[in-house]
Amino acid sequence: MTDVTTLWAAVYIVMLAAFTGYIVISRVPVILHTPLMSGSNFIHGIVLVGAMVALGLATTPLEQTLGFIAVVLGAANVTGGYIVTERILQIFDRSGKKRKKGA
Repeated sequence: MTDVTTLWAAVYIVMLAAFTGYIVISRVPVILHTPLMSGSNFIHGIVLVGAMVALGLATTPLEQTLGFIAVVLGAANVTGGYIVTERILQIFDRSGKKRKKGA
């Protein structure tokens, strides 16, 4: 395959994945979003590792830029997932104690 063909194939795969993800998530009832996010945080970690590998193998400036953006967005996704999960768990904490920040 030529470089242009490979680039367009990658763009097509990203667009297809984004569309499929949007359709799947939009059909999940609101009450299930947090448990699903909590259970899938490990998948976000795998995505982050994949982005770091892609960034490490990048050779052109375009690949390096896209890899860097992928790492930043993946890290934000993982961090946000754990923060939201922690907040939801505090809602269901029956001990009545407030947790200290950072604990």
